[in-house]
Amino acid sequence: MVLHKYFKIALGPLLFCVTYFLFSFSNHIQEGKMAAIAVWVATWWLIEAVELPITSLLPFLLIPLLGITDAKTVASQYMDQVIFLFMGGFMLSYALEKSNLHSRLALYILSKVGNSPKNILGGIMLVAFFISMWMSNTATVMMLYAAVTAIVLKFKENDLHYQAIGGSLMIGLAYAASIGGMATLVGTPTNMIFYSFYNTNFINQNNLVFSTWFLLAFPIALLLGLVTYFVIVKHFKLQKIKIEVQQTYFIDQYKKIGSLTRDEKIVGLIFMITAFLWFSRSDLVIGNFKFKGWSNLFEHKEFVQDSTVAILMATLLFFIPATNQKGTTLLSWEDCKKLPLGIMLLFGSGFALAKGFELSGLSQMLAQGLHALDTKHILLIIFGICILITFISEFASNVASIQLALPILLALSVSLQIPALSLMIPATLAASLGFMLPVATAPNTIVYGSGLIKVKDMYRIGFWVNIVGIVLIACMCYFFSSDIFKY
Repeated sequence: MVLHKYFKIALGPLLFCVTYFLFSFSNHIQEGKMAAIAVWVATWWLIEAVELPITSLLPFLLIPLLGITDAKTVASQYMDQVIFLFMGGFMLSYALEKSNLHSRLALYILSKVGNSPKNILGGIMLVAFFISMWMSNTATVMMLYAAVTAIVLKFKENDLHYQAIGGSLMIGLAYAASIGGMATLVGTPTNMIFYSFYNTNFINQNNLVFSTWFLLAFPIALLLGLVTYFVIVKHFKLQKIKIEVQQTYFIDQYKKIGSLTRDEKIVGLIFMITAFLWFSRSDLVIGNFKFKGWSNLFEHKEFVQDSTVAILMATLLFFIPATNQKGTTLLSWEDCKKLPLGIMLLFGSGFALAKGFELSGLSQMLAQGLHALDTKHILLIIFGICILITFISEFASNVASIQLALPILLALSVSLQIPALSLMIPATLAASLGFMLPVATAPNTIVYGSGLIKVKDMYRIGFWVNIVGIVLIACMCYFFSSDIFKY
């Protein structure tokens, strides 16, 4: 057993050396260094040779030591603004927990969808899917995390397969949020980056609007969401779990809570205001209608992010008096001492790897591989693009992946003499895939922090979701995008 453990630990540095050695015979030394780091980190993450937070320190150590960039640059990635969104979101969740509003929300959901794990999973995924169509995927997960946690605790109280149910609900929450964001132009930053890039380079074109994107992307997202639901059900064997508690139990428990307390009302109001501010921060374009976001009130609207909103609203909770416990506030620093440092390190390592990919040129080298497809059938080209973008998105940020790929795809479309949309749309949708690793997306990282998910669960489910996503995106875009976008 000890030997097996040491073998798992040794496998990471061994593959690091092999990768480094293979690249040493090429002209891509810097890229090879970064590839070797990514292989080591990914290996330890996938086989869980050591605790994930410990593995998350490797990019901070290895990127400067191998001369890719300095420690100051790498360290700044470990405190990216998204991590403050994570912090603020968890503080809001702690306030929900302290006021007991999370338990009320959980029992309300359970009283409506019943006691079947499949129904509960479906209900949570449906809610996450539709909210994330209009709001940040990360913010969506942060909003629902406390309620889902409370649902899991209800099953734990009765010792009802809570590990399997908890793992399925958390993965379902994260994946549904990422998939739902694909459906609209405003659902995820990658879609908005593509929309901006297209409008900048094709000023006289008007075939790409909110409605046309929705006609193509929503069916893809909906089908992928359904497949994901069934894959999760099968993986966790939810169809075999029999719950002895009757649905009336949850209805009765909900009634016993009584009416809303003052603290619950205020925390609920804070949450609704936060959701509204997240939703209305950026401009919302629907067809010819444009709703200007409140960030336009500031001289530099790009300086204000979802993380700004999260920290602002969380900070307010430290100053509002609580009635449940006299002399306290709705949130205290004592409540926040349980902020998961390990998950923050996991976040940071993902951003550090993405920065390393960018600065070493590894992302550029991988993206340049798209040119190798230029003699193939267009459907094979689209498949190749989706596979490569999905692979990059597992390690680098989705935003960085699509920012890098779009100019290359535009040049490729010119050389192939085919419409740019036929390549850029599938690439943009594929950038929202990346379900195998905890660091692939922020929603993945957040739910992994629940402690209910094992890495092997994530990559076994995520592998099939990625495969189905790639096939759906490639086929739907090839067969239907030209009719929808009239190119």
